[in-house]
Amino acid sequence: MFAQTLLKWHCHHGRHDLPWQGTCDPYPIWVSEIMLQQTQVTTVIPYYRQFMQRFPTVTALAAATQDELLDCWTGLGYYARARNLHRAARRVVDERAGCFPEQFDEVLDLPGIGRSTAGAILAFAFGQRHAILDGNVKRVLARCFAVAGYPGDTAVARELWALSERCTPRQDVPSYTQAIMDLGSTVCTRRNPQCGCCPLASRCQAHARQEIGRYPGSRPKRKRPLRHVTMILVRNTDGCVLLEQRPAEGIWGGLWSFPECPAEETAAAFCRRYLGTAVTVDQPWPALRHGFTHFELSIQPQPVRYAGQDDKVLHGAERIWYKPGSAPARGLAAPVRKLLNNLETI
Repeated sequence: MFAQTLLKWHCHHGRHDLPWQGTCDPYPIWVSEIMLQQTQVTTVIPYYRQFMQRFPTVTALAAATQDELLDCWTGLGYYARARNLHRAARRVVDERAGCFPEQFDEVLDLPGIGRSTAGAILAFAFGQRHAILDGNVKRVLARCFAVAGYPGDTAVARELWALSERCTPRQDVPSYTQAIMDLGSTVCTRRNPQCGCCPLASRCQAHARQEIGRYPGSRPKRKRPLRHVTMILVRNTDGCVLLEQRPAEGIWGGLWSFPECPAEETAAAFCRRYLGTAVTVDQPWPALRHGFTHFELSIQPQPVRYAGQDDKVLHGAERIWYKPGSAPARGLAAPVRKLLNNLETI
């Protein structure tokens, strides 16, 4: 009855016009599922549309450079998703002639695809029966069956997976999968859930106990450490700013950013070492904050003026002079793009 109730509700109240719906092609479904990891539908839609225009097939994505991909992903966050999607696309093209695998274990073996994402792709693309457990589904199941505790804990996750397996029907799996995700996204929301119009309200144990706020359990609170970084905004006489590509791994992996000055070094000394020449150090800008999952980053922008020869400070392809206001065609982290916008007005 659980699945039938959701299917009936979804027929009249679910979402049927999302841009990745109406197809059994695994590629657009795969792209959407990766984008939807840790990101809301309304945020994803414009990025998805732009992405599919630029990379309409898995072959096009595999042939793209990392810069092209990250430029399209800029602002969506969690950039490891993009890098893994790129790696997986190249594997699908190189190892499978562009054909997405249909076996669960083979899908799970692709970079960036976990158990829930693999199940969703195979359900939507091939109609296979696989349980899923994204954030929305965790919330629906935790409330309906009163599963206490933080879903990130191993024991709680195991219980929720068992419930998801039990509730997933044998028939109409794609519709059911969309239905339970839609319910969590639009009705059984994290805050202010609309219990009055929820099709599961009569069987929801959290609702019956008037303890909706208790489920699912919250992540144990930990104070996120604050890290500090000084970003050097090197401008030349033409008003261009120096950018460098970050290492592939770590925060903002593969994105373009400003040089970072070590805490123990002054901006002037760093630039003498980094650029090989003296610079004029201007007044620092106000610091700005950027939040990550596990820490807060305080960014101190330090503008400096460089009057030497532009090519003297370029080393291979990892540094460029960029004109603020021009199309970057490169991936930029959100605070870097914000600082570039500020430079554009100077």
